[in-house]
Amino acid sequence: MSLFKRLLNPNYKKSDGKAKRAQHADHSSYYPEQKLPVDEKFTFNFKNNGGKFIYCENWEEITEAFDNIMLENDWYEQDVFCINKQLCQKFDGFNLNFGSSEKATFFLSNCESLVANNGSILLSSNQIKEKKLKELPLNVIIFATTSQLVDTISEGLRIIKNQSSGYIPSNITTIQDFETEKEKDFMSYGSSTKNLYLLLLEDL
Repeated sequence: MSLFKRLLNPNYKKSDGKAKRAQHADHSSYYPEQKLPVDEKFTFNFKNNGGKFIYCENWEEITEAFDNIMLENDWYEQDVFCINKQLCQKFDGFNLNFGSSEKATFFLSNCESLVANNGSILLSSNQIKEKKLKELPLNVIIFATTSQLVDTISEGLRIIKNQSSGYIPSNITTIQDFETEKEKDFMSYGSSTKNLYLLLLEDL
C-alpha cells in the first residue's frame, strides 16, 4: 500500500507503526540505514519545503480539490496562465480566463517529474516555454500523477530525454521553495518562492 493510501486509510492503525518500529529496533546498529520509499521521501521533503499537496484517487476528487482551492483563495473569474490545452479543457467549468496573461492570478500546469530527494517540481519549456520562474505568477497549481515520482533530478532528466525522442526541451528548472512568508537565509537567497498547491492523482 502506498504512503498516500495509508494516510487516507482509516484502518491503518497506530499499532502497525509500533510493530514496524519494534522490528526496526531489532536490527543491529551496524546495518545500513533503510532507504525510504520514493513517495514517503517526496511527501516529507515537499511539505518541509512549504508545499501543499492533495492526494486524489480519481478525477472527481481532483475537481473537488480544485474547487476547494478556488473557494479558499477566491480565485473564481480570475486570469490564469496555462499553456496546456488539456488542462484548460479539464478545468473549463470554473469561470476562469485561461491564457498567457502577465497579470494572471495563478499558474496552472502539469510537470515533468516530482523529485523525491529534495521535494521539488521539475519543469521544462513544455510547461513554461522560455519564461523564468520569477516571471510566473506567485500562486501555482500543479497537476501530477504518482507515476511521475522519481528519486533524483538526474532520473527526471533521463525520463525527459527518453520521452523526447532525442529532442531535449530547453529551460529545464525546478521549483523547490514554497514558503512565501519565511525569512530568507543565504541558502535560499535568489530562489523564486511560489505559493504552490499540488494535485496528485493516483495512477499506479
